[in-house]
Amino acid sequence: MSSSTSHTTTDKEPRMRLRDLLPDLHLGYWKPGPLNSITDVSGVKVHTQEIFADDGAVNTGVTSILPRENWFYNACYAGIFSFNGSGEMTGSHWINETGLLHSPIIITNSFAVGAAYQGIYEYTIKAQGVEKGNVDWFLLPVVAETFDGYLNDLTQFVVKPEHIIKGLESVSSDRVREGNVGGGTGMICHYFKGGTGSSSRVVEGFDSKGQPKTYTVGVLVQANYGRPQHFRIAGVPVGRILAQEADKAAESNPAIKMARDALEKEKNRKDGSIIVILATDAPLHPAQLQRLAKRATVGLSKVGGYGHNPSGDVFLAFSTGNEIPVQSISMERKAVDPFKPTPITVDLVDDSSINGLFEAAADATEEAIYNAVCMAETMVGNQGHRIEALPLGKVKDIMERYARTDEYNGSP
Repeated sequence: MSSSTSHTTTDKEPRMRLRDLLPDLHLGYWKPGPLNSITDVSGVKVHTQEIFADDGAVNTGVTSILPRENWFYNACYAGIFSFNGSGEMTGSHWINETGLLHSPIIITNSFAVGAAYQGIYEYTIKAQGVEKGNVDWFLLPVVAETFDGYLNDLTQFVVKPEHIIKGLESVSSDRVREGNVGGGTGMICHYFKGGTGSSSRVVEGFDSKGQPKTYTVGVLVQANYGRPQHFRIAGVPVGRILAQEADKAAESNPAIKMARDALEKEKNRKDGSIIVILATDAPLHPAQLQRLAKRATVGLSKVGGYGHNPSGDVFLAFSTGNEIPVQSISMERKAVDPFKPTPITVDLVDDSSINGLFEAAADATEEAIYNAVCMAETMVGNQGHRIEALPLGKVKDIMERYARTDEYNGSP
């Protein structure tokens, strides 16, 4: 088993993010952050790792996210929205109950949830210097998944707790790697190779004293959903055009037709899913963060997601804008009396001023999906299944043709 040797093919055309492919494309009014990545939100750190087998049957991985450096003692306010619930995100009951996120976030494949859950516990025991037999703290790990069984042999259960420990010990504030990486290694999006993508937006506002201040919304997606004919880029029906070309090619090539039919059969059985993680430094409370998470649906729908019945479309938003004390009561500590209400002071954004953040969440989600697909490479995986990368040269030609003929003149 290897953590570095992939079974992606060498595409003739280089992979690039959508903004690099189409520099003049309008993707909303809010500018991206310096990295155009979730790590533009200060304190958020991410790591991606891949797991492969020499025979090509294993193509999977793990994406590890720390919401802040001191997450164990200082929770983030958080909110969850389930657009379609055919998927898993552990720890969600506690987040819905309290509005608090005080766990790392792991995104991986559907059969690795248990190993990831255990891995978070093992990492925390190690990081907190817990003596044997003396756990006196509370933690419900947050683990999300999507199904990669077409390109990855799930029956091998290759993700182990040690992969989680390695990931959480290796997180960084660098731009998130995209495409066939992390938990997105074996994922499929709109019948093209999908995977991990990220984007960010910067919104101008004010601090609690009325002084100008900018806030960042960052998004990370694990994209594994959708039909080809629904795929759109900034409103242009790119997927429908490419699907028509593929249909013509299949008419004269039995091998292509057989591969398409096999994928169609698999997708009819299990359409896939998308996990969206939204981070912001704007001081939002849990209800506002749930509302922010809902806006990921807008970005998803603009690309072509419908939330089909077998799709697990689960979105988590958290804010680093406040630090909420946790682990204040244990067998050894009693910082507060649990029967005597004790206020804490936090900053909160006025609901009447939140629209820019909503737009930023939608636009960053849309672009994060584009980046996942644009950066992903063709992969030959389990049982010889082959998923082609989005043909970027054709995409550029289609977009330019629409612009030239004025069939498409950009978003308003």
